[in-house]
Amino acid sequence: MMSSSFVKSSVSLNLSSMSTDAADQMGSANQPSGEIHVIIGPMFAGKTTSLLRRVKLESDSGRSVAMIKSSKDTRYATDAVVTHDGVKFPCWSMPDLSSFKQKIGVDAYEKLDVIGIDEAQFFDDLYDFCCEAADLDGKIVVVAGLDGDYLRRSFGSVLEVVPLADTITKLTARCELCRKRAFFTLRKTEETKTELIGGADVYMPVCRQHYVNLHVEAVRSVLKPHNVQANESLDKAVVV
Repeated sequence: MMSSSFVKSSVSLNLSSMSTDAADQMGSANQPSGEIHVIIGPMFAGKTTSLLRRVKLESDSGRSVAMIKSSKDTRYATDAVVTHDGVKFPCWSMPDLSSFKQKIGVDAYEKLDVIGIDEAQFFDDLYDFCCEAADLDGKIVVVAGLDGDYLRRSFGSVLEVVPLADTITKLTARCELCRKRAFFTLRKTEETKTELIGGADVYMPVCRQHYVNLHVEAVRSVLKPHNVQANESLDKAVVV
């Protein structure tokens, strides 16, 4: 049979442990809560404009903000995020996101409230960065990027961040051919590599009907020279 003093001691230890756990939970609850907001859509849908509007709004509200873009994108400026209509916002041009904290400095990073990421499809470490920044560091992260490439396949890591997001905004453009809502990006050239940075000279937004029609024609135009060469080789082989 247990003595009353042993029972009292055990109860005291359990209560003490519970108090410590409760204090730890309260401490965690007092940490700033991060957020992730994702803006996606085809080219010329206004993704960068929407991103800048959100970041400027946060800045005007007194929050400390920083903008990041991929160093691969040098179309308009190397030290600023620039919309297609020329609106600029200073930024950090980075080859990856994992080195951003070191680049800006730990003290400066800790003071940040909001981080905007433009052309997010070019960052392979997007998922890990967003997890750490929002879940552990309490940052508000606003991500803008293409959800699909010119073949309508997932582009980069943008869609991987969707399960982490507080909000997801899918923007549309206007079809360059019929002015209907455009959900897709059509490449105007015969280049087939996934990453081909360009503007209106290389890409145009299109509706579903024009994407399907023009994409089929583009594939045929690419295949036609190869078919001609194959036929010429076959003719030569027959003659020989």
